[in-house]
Amino acid sequence: MQTSNSGLYEYISSLVPTDDILTNEPMSAHTTFRVGGEASMLVRISSPDQLLKLIPYLNDIGEPYYVIGNGSNILVGDKGYNGVILEIGSGMSDIRVEGNRIIAGAGALLSSIARAALENDLSGLEFASGIPGSIGGGVVMNAGAYGGEIRDVVTEVEVMSVDGQLMTISNRDMQFGYRTSIIKMRPFTVLSVTMELTPGDHTAIEDKMKELSARRKEKQPLEYPSAGSTFKRPEGYFAGKLIMDAGMRGYTIGGAAVSEKHCGFIVNKGNATAADVYEVIQEVEERVKERFDVTLEPEIVFLGTF
Repeated sequence: MQTSNSGLYEYISSLVPTDDILTNEPMSAHTTFRVGGEASMLVRISSPDQLLKLIPYLNDIGEPYYVIGNGSNILVGDKGYNGVILEIGSGMSDIRVEGNRIIAGAGALLSSIARAALENDLSGLEFASGIPGSIGGGVVMNAGAYGGEIRDVVTEVEVMSVDGQLMTISNRDMQFGYRTSIIKMRPFTVLSVTMELTPGDHTAIEDKMKELSARRKEKQPLEYPSAGSTFKRPEGYFAGKLIMDAGMRGYTIGGAAVSEKHCGFIVNKGNATAADVYEVIQEVEERVKERFDVTLEPEIVFLGTF
């Protein structure tokens, strides 16, 4: 794969340290599935100012780009991504506690924010303590677990439009739904998130987090790389049970498999390719449709060329 033109590199390097500009970068190192081909360029973003200059520029010149956080909800094709990946990570992961509020940069991990809430005796984020993604990605898809969702705690989200305009969107205007939000439908980039929590008892909060952690370890295949729950919950059903009842438990192609511990997870059991994962997903969808006439919809985003 050829890297982008020298003019693009020169412009980006005028805004970002060259150590944070990676060309022909394997996306297997940036996704929780641990699969994926090379991105033409991956840029580690450390400040909103970089995004304010980069995103309008990339749009102006027609260069494909995609913004990621912890890479916990994407599957990148084996042939890679012919464009620029903007990775929002530790450089935009500040977490600030002000009374009952937590303000977090888009790159802050949900687990780190939940830990900060615990340290400040704030309840409401216990459900997020084991979710592997960042708050930016969590807001985009309204991440949730064990009866809790991001929309339960978010008060406002600071975003940037493709032309560099800054906006603050209230909870009501975020149009949160099941694994969706307005940002899934509009080309906004999350910069920071403000959450309102409830004062609570430190021990009770910690005990709840420990309980949920134990449930995860018992029921989820945490020992293997994955993107978490692979499919959205179909109305009136549970995806994992449909997949199990369709006889797909343990179904394997190459190094990818339907988890035997939880059929809602497709895992990388070692040396899987993105094509292996993609083919397992397709086969699961077909079998469930044939058996139960239910259409499974993946939670994960497919990126690049397979």
